[in-house]
Amino acid sequence: MLVREIMHSPVISVDAQTSLSSAYAAMHRHGIRHLPVLSGGKLAGIVTDRDLRLATSALHPSPFPADAFVEQIMTRDPITAAPLDPVEEAARIMLSRKIGCLPVMEGDELVGIVTGPDLLDAIVRLTGLTRPTGRLAVRLSNDSGELTRLTSLIDRQGVSIYSILSYHDREDTTKVILRVNTLNTRTLADSLRTEGFDVEWPPRKAWSN
Repeated sequence: MLVREIMHSPVISVDAQTSLSSAYAAMHRHGIRHLPVLSGGKLAGIVTDRDLRLATSALHPSPFPADAFVEQIMTRDPITAAPLDPVEEAARIMLSRKIGCLPVMEGDELVGIVTGPDLLDAIVRLTGLTRPTGRLAVRLSNDSGELTRLTSLIDRQGVSIYSILSYHDREDTTKVILRVNTLNTRTLADSLRTEGFDVEWPPRKAWSN
């Protein structure tokens, strides 16, 4: 999934000499928390609702008046993304830089904006949670062919895989999270265990006397 598939476009923006009160009104009117700031039609900065609240707060050492310009408080030279960037790279940047949005640039043109909720929505779509699915969590060794063996066995059970996510959780193993088109994952998990797979979810049924 690419940034262009989840970004908001066209972008609601303000001019650098828009007043703080007008910028806040625009955020409230459109239900948004981030405003790209343009100067001469080019991206010059970004201003957030938090920036506006802090700048005008009585707790600020030198509070700005409501008619001050957004260019006085905006974050200059904001970090940006491109339409063809993978969404996971956008998420990595936002997390590592602790920012809430990425203006999306195509050359010098502002073509979109991506926010934290957009990335959460992308994760939901990537994991197949937009449709009824079952969840499997399997720990695989890092031996070549283990993922192929796993997916082949699931296919032989007549089960379709909607999504696969994986991450290294130990030095010698990889955790694989699968979304499949059956809610009866316990039976499927038992079949996988019979073939030697370390299935962590769903857990084994606790039998009682």
